[in-house]
Formats: sequence, C-alpha cells, structure tokens
Amino acid sequence: MFSIKNQAKQKFSWIALGWALLFFWFFSTALQAKIFISGYSGTNGLRDSLLYSSLWLIPVFLFPARTRIIAAVIGVVLWATSLAAICYFVIYGQEFSQSVLFVMFESNAGEAGEYLSQYFSLKIVLTALIYTAICLFLWSRLRPVYIPKPWRWLVSLIILYALILHPLVRNAINHQPLSKTVSGLSSRMEPAAPWQFISGYYQYRQQLDSLNSLLNENNALPPLANLKDENANTPRTLVLVIGESTQRGRMSLYGYSRETTPELDTLSKSDKGMTVFNDVVTSRPYTIEILQQALTFANEKNPDLYLSKPTLMNMMKQAGYKTFWITNQQTMTERNTMLTVFSRQTDKQFYMNQQRTQSAREYDSNVLAPFKDVLADPAPKKFIIVHLLGTHIKYKYRYPENWGKFDNQTAGLPAGLSDDQKEAWNDYDNANLYNDHVVSSLIKDYKATDPNGFLLYFSDHGEEVYDTPPHQMQGRNEENPTRHMYTVPFILWTSEKWQAEHPRDFSADVNRKYSSSELIHTWSDLAGLSYDGFDPTRSITSPEFKETTRWIGNPYKKNALIDYDTLPFGDQKGNQ
Repeated sequence: MFSIKNQAKQKFSWIALGWALLFFWFFSTALQAKIFISGYSGTNGLRDSLLYSSLWLIPVFLFPARTRIIAAVIGVVLWATSLAAICYFVIYGQEFSQSVLFVMFESNAGEAGEYLSQYFSLKIVLTALIYTAICLFLWSRLRPVYIPKPWRWLVSLIILYALILHPLVRNAINHQPLSKTVSGLSSRMEPAAPWQFISGYYQYRQQLDSLNSLLNENNALPPLANLKDENANTPRTLVLVIGESTQRGRMSLYGYSRETTPELDTLSKSDKGMTVFNDVVTSRPYTIEILQQALTFANEKNPDLYLSKPTLMNMMKQAGYKTFWITNQQTMTERNTMLTVFSRQTDKQFYMNQQRTQSAREYDSNVLAPFKDVLADPAPKKFIIVHLLGTHIKYKYRYPENWGKFDNQTAGLPAGLSDDQKEAWNDYDNANLYNDHVVSSLIKDYKATDPNGFLLYFSDHGEEVYDTPPHQMQGRNEENPTRHMYTVPFILWTSEKWQAEHPRDFSADVNRKYSSSELIHTWSDLAGLSYDGFDPTRSITSPEFKETTRWIGNPYKKNALIDYDTLPFGDQKGNQ
C-alpha cells in the first residue's frame, strides 16, 4: 500500500517542470525580455539566458526530494547577482558587462560612494522589493520533478553536453585553442545569472592582461627624436573626432540625394572655417585594423609599426599636451582591447558605453557632456579624441526612435530590394542623420569656447548598404571589396584664432586622393609638429603633398593588397 502511494507521489509532472523552469528562468530572462521588448537589443540575450538558466535543472532532476533546498541555495545566488544587474539596468539603461567591471575597478572608493549615493533611490528600493517578492512566490510553487532514475541521469547529461560539453568537444576536434573556446562559451553564458558576473570577470581579466602587456610595450618605446612644436607654449585645444561605419556616399554633404546631413550642410555653406575633403579613403574596412594605422606610423606596407613606434597619443603627450579620450565604443571586449590600449595612452579617459554587445541602443549624444567638461579643463594645451559609434550596425540602434525621418520611404532606393533591405537602407540614412547632429554639435560646442585650434573628423571606414549592383551586399568584406566600404568623410574645422596665426587656404587641396592610413602626418602638419620621420609629402594639407597608391586589403596576407582606385564604380547612379 505504501509503495503504491509513494510511486503515485513520484509521478512525473509537467506542471512541476513548468514551475521549475519558470523559477530558474526568471532571474535572467525577466531582464532580457525587458531589453528585447523595449527595443534596446535583439533576441540573442533572451535566447542565451533561457538556455543557460536551464543548467540549474540538473541538480533538481538528480535530487528531486531536495528540490526546494537546492532551489533556495541556488536561488539566493541568482537573486543577488540578477538583482544587481537589474538595478544597474534601471539606473543606466544598460546590461552589466565586463566593461562595467573595468570602470568599477578603475574607480576609487570615493567615486564608488558618490555613485551609490547619487543613484540610491526609492525606485531602486521598490524594484528590489517587488523583484524579491516574485522570486519568493515562484519558489513557493516549486514541487519535485520526478524522472525515473535511469532517465534522470541521461536527461541531465544531455543538457550538460548540449550547453557546455558540445562546444568544447567540437572545438577540440577542430583544433581550436582552449582559450578561444572558453571565451566563446563565456560570452554565450553572460546574459544568464550569475554568469554575467563570472563571465564578465573572466573576460575582464583576460583582456586586462593583454591590455597591460601592450601598454608596457608602448611605455618602453623611445620618444620621437628631435620633436619640435612651431607653436611653442601658445595655449590651444586640438580635437580629433573618429566616426564609425560612415560612408560619405550616403551623406548629402557629399551629394547624396536625401538630406542626411542638414547641419553639416549648413556649416559647410556658412562657416568659412570648415573644409570638406572629397576623396579620402580608408585602407582597412575594420575599426581596429585601420586605427592601428591612422593613429600610428603604420600603413599597409608597414602594418606592424604601431608596435615599435610612438602613437599619435604618445606624440601629443611628448609635445606637452594634456590628452583626453572620450569614447562611446565598448570598452573591455576581446575585439576592442586595442582601442582600450590606445585610450589608456592618454591622461584621462571617459568610457560612456558599457553595453554587453554592440547590437544595443547607445546614442553618441553620450559624448557631448564630457566633451564640454574637457573643453573647460584649465590645461593650456589640450588634445581631445572623441570616438563615436557613428552608424555602426545595427543601424536602428544608433539613433533615438523619434529620429526616423526616412522610415518607410522608397524614393531613390534601387529596384528589387526586399522589405528588410529597404528597412536597413532607411535605418542607415536615419543613423547618418543623427550622426550629422552629433558631429555638428561637437563642432558648435567647440566653436562656442572661442578656441585656438582645429577639429578634424573622419570615419574609420565606410559601409556597404546595398549600394553596389546587384544591391545584395551589406556590411564589410575585405575579400570582396566595394568602394562604399572604403570611402569616408574627412572634414576639417579651424577656428578664427588658429587661422589668424596659421593662414592657410585648403580649397585647392579638397580633391586630393588620400588614405587615412597616413593621418598622423596630416595631423603633425596641421599641429605644427616636426620630428625625425615626419613626411610632409604624406599630409593632405601640405604644399609638399604627393599622391601615392592607396593600398587596401589585408597586409598580412600574401598578394592581398590592391590599389583602391582600381575598384569598379558601381552604385545605382554610377558614383563612388
């Protein structure tokens, strides 16, 4: 009799399984669902949070009689870590990431205390209370999930293999490095509690070790020989604005039919200090790779010089400038370690984007407030780099929703585009419109300080957005290049004070063929810096400028370099 009743009690229940799933999913998926529904990111985080939260079913399956005890112990950890992530999202509107850890560890105790006192509010308290109440309710609904003994082990092994062991086995078969496998796996697990902290810290430590190694190598480099500054100690502020994924062919400033750059258009017509260069291209269609050249003495023929010679940041510090780096790019990620290395070569950094992925809403207006703060810094000689997210994919996430000027428009689009392609085309134009606003705001804010200096804006690379026939390509691919991946805006604004002291007319220079890989020579020329290795023939603004072959391609691949100017023309209007 007892045996029959006991067997009845241990019968598998789908309802019990449903409550168990809901309990473990809730700690991570509630936040990811909010992020997805609000349109701040795609479905990847939601998917991965569901998958990797399911790992906690394994001990529940193996020891069903202790379901509530197991769930309580695990739940406390999940509650604490997920609540911290939720509170962070409520305050900042961003996911917790390894970039947050980087900023946290770079802050001192006083700064941390200021943040806590500033953002601790009744809203946070209510959020914590409501969240905790839901967690306790879900825990109270838990019941044992009985699976027959031979099967409970098999089901648990299947879950473990599918989520953890399979990537390890697959990459081992393909002879992938273990570090790469672990890094990829930790990235997938990051949306789920408590892995966002564990994975974030692991990735932070990995990137920090690489960062410190590169910084130590940079610090050991000898300074530039015979560096001279023709401006001596005259107070001045010089600004370099780096855009992202913005091709000039989709800017009305460069003749595009849609008015995507109205503010820059107006400045170009009304401000004599603004010069628009018409034929500048990038050498690589990827951010890290081009900045390793543009911000250093490296180029396509000498791609490793960024490791053995000082950078632009080193040069400006050597010349006596106080240097700043303001970025809306992600900070501590595997791809962006080099960007962080460059930023740490300056005296002060502002990291404005702590999102876990690039595919999340983050607006470049973030940089405007710190830019004004830096402009007000009392240092007599300042060098400021502002790095934007620009028009980086996902284009819809690069501008506020009320900036969708070109939504649902079809005028001027190539024939045969699908609905998704039309949407991407319009989103990219909207992103350009907002980028125009941010870049113009930077120029106007700079101009308002009555500076002695100049501001130079260029984009790291372009982007193919169905521009080239047969209009089916989107993104960047060095193996299959199009002109739109390489054509970039290049804009110089000089102040009245600077122009009075350095009377130069650039109108005859605007159509020169130039590669941004040689930017450091143009910057040196404009800033009045000379040194052993400075080559005025490689400055687009120098009277001594000489046009050379504009190489593009992967310099580390044999016979991969090609002359940009041999690429075919190809958009629907026959323009580059």
